Amino acid sequence: MPMATTNGIEMAYEISGPETGEPLLLVGGLGVQIISWTQTFVDALVARRFRVIAYDNRDIGLSTKHDDWGPADIKTAFSQARAKEKVAAPYTLEDMADDAAGLLDAIGVAKAHIVGSSNGGAVAQTLAIRHPSKIATMISVMATSGRRGLPRPTGDVAEWLAKPRNPSGTRDGAMDEAISTSHLIGSPGFPRNEAEIRDRAGQLYDRSFYPAGNSRHLLASIASGDSRVAKLSEISAPTLVIHGRDDPLVPLGCAEDVQKSIPGAQILVIDGMGHDYPDGAVPTIADAIAAHTSNAQAG
Repeated sequence: MPMATTNGIEMAYEISGPETGEPLLLVGGLGVQIISWTQTFVDALVARRFRVIAYDNRDIGLSTKHDDWGPADIKTAFSQARAKEKVAAPYTLEDMADDAAGLLDAIGVAKAHIVGSSNGGAVAQTLAIRHPSKIATMISVMATSGRRGLPRPTGDVAEWLAKPRNPSGTRDGAMDEAISTSHLIGSPGFPRNEAEIRDRAGQLYDRSFYPAGNSRHLLASIASGDSRVAKLSEISAPTLVIHGRDDPLVPLGCAEDVQKSIPGAQILVIDGMGHDYPDGAVPTIADAIAAHTSNAQAG
């Protein structure tokens, strides 16, 4: 696994696709490792002539960890944020955006299409604000603008968000949790391959089981709050927002706010899609990304 040194950390990354393909950077959400991206999705992008760059964010996978901080106290952080108090964190979304920009520099990519997913969408938005020259186009998937007052997850989904990942700490626990999570926030309108979900969860566990990093990713998002909202109107990169109509973790209203906040942004809403990348929706998503990037270059 190649490593890049940037922004004071080591980052693991992987590149797929033709050398002549358009560079496309995948920015993952909370706890997302390189192998969290489904092979179906990566293959679909490669088939559309993209050179796909996936990486482990800091504090997850094989990239630099912030062990000295310890697990995040998410309930306290949410309480502080609601009270508009400062939330202490070892890093912010701004740091993670700078990591992504630094990775592109380290591997010699002057400009790339950016696909930011979930909390990675917030990182991508921040990247577009802080490093506009690095962005060819932006695709914000199942992400929020961070604006206060937008719809929030409720009930079991809200409780799940604040709970530690796989408290048993076992490989079987990780696989069981992946199944329960898919039922909780996955796509109700598409078939679910539970054997594949379990297998990927086992691979992720073997590669790097590190729930503290997952909690600190969420802490970074809470600590950053709505600081980027006022600057979304400054984003000049052609932007496409993709969201599932049935996303219970980041309700559709959050994506609609992203689209309204970024000048000229377009939105694609996929019926039956929740907070994941079901194989059945991948062709639609990949086609939309390809069309968006092509139209932006033609314009």
